[in-house]
Amino acid sequence: MNNIHKTAIIEEGAQVGENVTIGAYTIIGKDVKIGDGTVIDSHTLIEGKTTIGKNNHIFSHASIGTIPQDLKFNGEDVELIIGDNNKIREYTLFNPGTQGGGSKTVIGSNNLFMGYVHVAHDCIIGSNCIFANCATLAGHVEIDDFVVIGGMTPIHQFCKIGTGSMIAGGSVVTQDIPPYCLAEGNRAKIKGLNLTGLRRRFENKEDINEIKKAYKALFRSSNAIKDSAKEYLEESNNEHAKTMCDFVLNTTRGIPFDRKTGE
Repeated sequence: MNNIHKTAIIEEGAQVGENVTIGAYTIIGKDVKIGDGTVIDSHTLIEGKTTIGKNNHIFSHASIGTIPQDLKFNGEDVELIIGDNNKIREYTLFNPGTQGGGSKTVIGSNNLFMGYVHVAHDCIIGSNCIFANCATLAGHVEIDDFVVIGGMTPIHQFCKIGTGSMIAGGSVVTQDIPPYCLAEGNRAKIKGLNLTGLRRRFENKEDINEIKKAYKALFRSSNAIKDSAKEYLEESNNEHAKTMCDFVLNTTRGIPFDRKTGE
């Protein structure tokens, strides 16, 4: 059975799963789909073509699925897709895609979005990520799995953040951050590997050692970084090291690091 407060407004056409809780004064639009077991607290707005998976918890005053903050948007058919088991805290703002960016904003599962986080149009976010308070993603940002974004950190449009990386709070990200790296600063630069994240994620120490070797080959070489990536890609058989090299080879915004220090 669902637990829907008498003051909640659910427009005709909305699809609500089983065992869903909807709090007081919440508004659910006609094109919204809500999966089983999801909890939506009071004073929340969910509208547009928004699909929300199972067992999510959306806290009060969140605004989910409102039109993109893009002057080019002209009412096209766009959508927001959210996976399962996400925690979406107070005053968060998630926008759907735009026609120019593929028409979809997609968010994976098991993520934590703390208060005032903004996910803009056409963002693609993986799973098992943490976004601290006031992290701000511009349009077309791509975030891979197991990423941590510190509080008060804006990420420039079209940036890509690789799997397992961590961005320190108060940073300003304007370029791509490779997998497993730690970055900080305004403008953010790579400061080393996210070793704490690696140790939590990988039980096999050999994988961590291979990632360390790849990091040294990429960022402490006198060669151009893409040349180093090509060379190491041919040498290594480790899938995680190859992931780092592939990311470097495919970057479009560049990698922010200091060649003198390897950071």
